[in-house]
Amino acid sequence: MKNRIFFGGLLLLFLIELIVLFQYAFPKEETSQDTVAVNEIVKTVEHDWNHMEEHVNGTSLEYVVIDLERAVLYRTKAGLSESINAAIAHKDTILDVEADGVIVGKVMVYNDDALAVQSENQTVLFVIIIIMLLQGCMCMGYFFYLRRVMVKPFDKMKYFAERIAGGNLDIPLEMDRQNLFGAFTESFDLMRSELKKAKIAEARANASKKELVAKLSHDIKTPVASIKAASEVGAALSLDEKSKKNYEQIIRKADQINTLVTNLFSATLQELQELTVTPSELKSEELRELLENADYLHRAVIPPIPSCLLFADKLRLQQVFDNLFVNSYKYAGTKINVTIGIESNYLIISIEDYGGGVEESELPLLKEKFKRGDHRKNIEGAGLGLYIADCCMKKMKGRLDLVNGSTGLKATVWVALGSGI
Repeated sequence: MKNRIFFGGLLLLFLIELIVLFQYAFPKEETSQDTVAVNEIVKTVEHDWNHMEEHVNGTSLEYVVIDLERAVLYRTKAGLSESINAAIAHKDTILDVEADGVIVGKVMVYNDDALAVQSENQTVLFVIIIIMLLQGCMCMGYFFYLRRVMVKPFDKMKYFAERIAGGNLDIPLEMDRQNLFGAFTESFDLMRSELKKAKIAEARANASKKELVAKLSHDIKTPVASIKAASEVGAALSLDEKSKKNYEQIIRKADQINTLVTNLFSATLQELQELTVTPSELKSEELRELLENADYLHRAVIPPIPSCLLFADKLRLQQVFDNLFVNSYKYAGTKINVTIGIESNYLIISIEDYGGGVEESELPLLKEKFKRGDHRKNIEGAGLGLYIADCCMKKMKGRLDLVNGSTGLKATVWVALGSGI
């Protein structure tokens, strides 16, 4: 509907412009002088010839009266043609003045067609300028409309795709169902939701695998330790050298099995350590966009950000803020207080909710892999968000601190300054 109105209005203005230009291209014929008024001028001049100082113009026309010696006897206003040659060039009307049947002078009636044409041209130019301004305003308005309904949604989806590629599946994609791409963005968000479910299922499977490995390692280490202890006793009591060597071989193999089981258990804890982080110099002004993107419920007020250079990976820093805001909204569900400042060689961003915080005994565990507070057991999650955020900050020469603030859990992100690296 909006498109029809826009193009209809634009077409109407274009037609008006064509009509005006057509009239301008084919001007009207020059209008002739008012013959009645001209004759009246001639008659009054002839009547007043001997006392022209008392002559009065009784018409709306402008004219000059000269005698045969080209002397000006009367003019209605200054600036009119005073010579016959100039009057002819200007296409003025020139008539003889007679007295007693003898020509005694000339009346040159001013031709105002040029002024009329100039006035008409100015009117046409003014109308064309107004139409062009209206067309420009309409096109500018339509440009901003297309930017809002097409360009911005595509930019948002591009950024959303970068987040998903970076492994962040917690922040939903804001949708405007009245938008042209409403259904498209909804499908994108459904994809994110399904990927998140798959990731949680994978995390749970990994957690189950970890538990299984821990149980198996315990179950395996116990009999291996018994075998090793019995072999050590056997080696100590053995009387012949061959039997003693056999017991020692058993002891070495038991140690080897124990080492392999320990390595198997440790390997499950190294997976997230392989996260790729490539920090570079980043302008602090870009932080506002990262924080606003992370604040998907728009409950936080972002304060002014000091101007400086940072040493960070933009994608991973976005992931850190996303995880912090998601945790706050998921577990506290309150507004968020954000403070920003500079200390030593770091830009410090503090994010605090109003949820009352967590148990002091749980604070050291929040940044560990697969660790979650007791009060969070019934809320969907894998226990990896803060662990990933902490790993990312360490690889960017910064850090993540978690404490109980005055109103709730306070997460402080220390981002290294570019000049401090």
